[in-house]
Amino acid sequence: MLELMVQQTTKTPIHAYACLLKGCSRRKALAEGKQVHALIVQSVLDSNIFLANTLVRMYSKCGSVLHAHKVFSNMPQHDVYSWTAIISAYADRGEVEEAINLFQQMQETGLAPDKVLFVVVLKACARLAALEQGRQLHSDIIKRGFQSDVIVGSTLVNMYAKCGCTEEARELFDNMSERNAVSWNAMIAGYAQNGLGNEALALYEQMKQDGMQPNNITFVLLLKACASLAALEQGQQLHSEIIKRGFQSDVVVASTLVDMYAKCGCTEDAREVFDNMSVRDVVSWNAMIAGYAQNRLGKEALALYEQMKQEGMQPNNVTVVLLLKAFANLVALEQGRKLHSEIIKRGFLSDVVVASSLVDMYAKCGCTEDARELFDNMSERDVVSWSAMIAGYAQKGLGKEALALYEQMKQEGMQPNNVTFILLLKACASLGALEQGKQLHSEIIKRGFQSDVVVGSTLVDMYAKCGCIEDARELFNNMSERDVVSWNVMLAGYAPNELGKEALALYEQMKQEGMQPNNVTFVLLLKACANLAALEQGKQLHSEIIKRGFQSDVVVSSTLVDMYAKCGCTEDARKLFDNMSERDVVSWSAMIAGYAQNGLAQEALALFEQMQREGTKPDEVTYISVLSACAHSGLVDQGRYVFDSMYKSHGVTPTKEHYACMVDLLGRAGCLADAELFINKMPIQPDSVVWMTLLGAARNHGHVEIGRRAFDHVVKLERKNAAPYVLLSNIFAAAGRKDELAKIRNEMKEAGVKKVPGCSWIEVDNQLHAFVVGDVTHPQSKEIQAELDRLVGLMKKAGYKPNLSFVLDDVEDKEKENALCRHSEKLAIAFGLVNTPSGTPIRIKKNLRVCGDCHNATKIISKIVGRDISVMDANRYHHFKEGFCSCGDYW
Repeated sequence: MLELMVQQTTKTPIHAYACLLKGCSRRKALAEGKQVHALIVQSVLDSNIFLANTLVRMYSKCGSVLHAHKVFSNMPQHDVYSWTAIISAYADRGEVEEAINLFQQMQETGLAPDKVLFVVVLKACARLAALEQGRQLHSDIIKRGFQSDVIVGSTLVNMYAKCGCTEEARELFDNMSERNAVSWNAMIAGYAQNGLGNEALALYEQMKQDGMQPNNITFVLLLKACASLAALEQGQQLHSEIIKRGFQSDVVVASTLVDMYAKCGCTEDAREVFDNMSVRDVVSWNAMIAGYAQNRLGKEALALYEQMKQEGMQPNNVTVVLLLKAFANLVALEQGRKLHSEIIKRGFLSDVVVASSLVDMYAKCGCTEDARELFDNMSERDVVSWSAMIAGYAQKGLGKEALALYEQMKQEGMQPNNVTFILLLKACASLGALEQGKQLHSEIIKRGFQSDVVVGSTLVDMYAKCGCIEDARELFNNMSERDVVSWNVMLAGYAPNELGKEALALYEQMKQEGMQPNNVTFVLLLKACANLAALEQGKQLHSEIIKRGFQSDVVVSSTLVDMYAKCGCTEDARKLFDNMSERDVVSWSAMIAGYAQNGLAQEALALFEQMQREGTKPDEVTYISVLSACAHSGLVDQGRYVFDSMYKSHGVTPTKEHYACMVDLLGRAGCLADAELFINKMPIQPDSVVWMTLLGAARNHGHVEIGRRAFDHVVKLERKNAAPYVLLSNIFAAAGRKDELAKIRNEMKEAGVKKVPGCSWIEVDNQLHAFVVGDVTHPQSKEIQAELDRLVGLMKKAGYKPNLSFVLDDVEDKEKENALCRHSEKLAIAFGLVNTPSGTPIRIKKNLRVCGDCHNATKIISKIVGRDISVMDANRYHHFKEGFCSCGDYW
């Protein structure tokens, strides 16, 4: 049939065959193209360079680069068009390195490239971000005088921008003797792709001023810039221009409008644009589904998918990937399973991106076994597939499994990327697996990922969470680039390691270096202030938060409530709470916890009732705060009722933390036998915290036997923890059991356990001062000691008798008394008295529970000096005033 067509045409055979080949290229008809090729060979025309070049292009357009290369290799000679055809074939297929290599081979033959070939190879360099090769091409272009060509110039702009060199791209753009819409679009695209959306929008204004008319591509690029910036107002202005210029009927422009509105959080506007589209393709549907998914509207995404099928639009692999992400975010397992069945029916399961998204969905829904089965059965796996499975394990707290899978990944020859290392470092951080983290660090350096700002930030986080805060800081200091996340990670590293002072100093450095804080920064800093009871610095942060407009952020406001409460200012915390424009369960829980920590149980319970009346459902954290309030105030019956109603009223299953609260409640009330029985009847295995709570209660009430049994359980679970040894030693010391006291001290030495030193902080004139037990390093040490000696004399006249049972060292009573006088909180109080005006309240933060002697001494000091003294210890707030404590000696 094809032969007959050639015979009947008035054209020469060469031109007839060329026309047939061009038709095959347009239709991507590979089989028909092969038939034409066979006829050309039969006609002994395969040596014709024009036909050979056309064959190369046909095979390239039909996706068969191997056939294209075979034709090229068999050509008796090559001209610039031959090389352009084969280089284009590889470039179009994404085999950019091979395209560049072929261009270099052509140059070695002495053939001079033309403008078209330069454009092809520049595009290849842009795709590969091959900047050096691009620069060499630029030099060649200048030598050959092509730089004034508008297409070549526009492609050069595009190449530099795609390689991240927007300044060079702009310089080139500004110096172009002629510019068309493609030139402007190339520069706008360069800004948008490099995250410089504002520059892209500014360039568009200049484009209009220069009288250049935008086209549909211009608006697509600008809308993408608005979407990345969440610049709704500019997006709306562009929408108006699009309507004026008649581009609203363009399906690509309209789909990008849908995407822009959705990414700006305006899903209703996005849906209106979508519903009014005269023509919709699968990309339009995907844009709207993606909009719902990104805004966590999974039900709407699923409903739209059903509508899509009803209207006869066939979903593609992108559609199902978007839906799987929506279901993963919603933890919508059942819908995910149904979609899995559809994916199998439609034949999408062999698509590596779809299969990887399924793995991710199952993992995020907590079904790691299903995810692993799917992963193991994948016919093809890429780095994304491996990373999805590693992420699944890491998110479920299965760090060991994540690290084991990485070893398998390497054995199978799959190269990790930056995302893989980020996930693995997070797994190490959650496990406290320092050695594995260090090994990963070495691999990261070998593979050249250490300059990646996200990888660097995650490394800082890993070292900090493994307790290596100095290593974390060194890494942070050596980062070539730091963003706000990097600073936040370092701040977060200081906060839980009782280094709030360092966190606040780092924030000052952050501001000096011009880095703008975000809402997360303030949350971390407020937590640092709360942990240190640094009220004045907390207030300064509050002022900054208002100036920067973060006060409306519900997380920031909730953390402010927490900070004021932990600094003992419950009235300020409540005022802030009442004025919040939006409150979630975290806000309510923060205020309830604030009342609990300050011993205001009735206020905590009243707020808990109000919370439920206003329709906010309490969560696990809320119940911990309420039970803690009951425990610290001896409200045993109310505590029992709250615990029993957790699941019945709100479906909250008690965790180990809730059981520990109940043990605390019973133990503080002196019901130690009931507390021990409660532990033995727990439906879940009690952890060290539960047994430590019982041990603490036994210490408070001097119950030796229950204390010994609780101790045995704790050391089985945490051999290296000093706290149980100290508590049992206190019990034996108070009971006068010297032999058993000596024995437990020996056990502690043999186990290589060291007691955590007590540390107290006080804020004076916006400066934090830290003291440890027996501290003589402070510049005012002599003044502090003189003040303590004065206070002890006055205290003894007021009836103070040191409780020597709180000193465990086997020394003379006089030395024990001296040791008691140098407890960290007493040093901090003396410093505060020396350095603050008479009548000023004193606020202290201590890392451990305040001992009985210091508690009694502080009551007496508050009466002698006429000062309000607040001490936030590891358990709660103590407000000392005129010889009394707000805890009523119940702590």
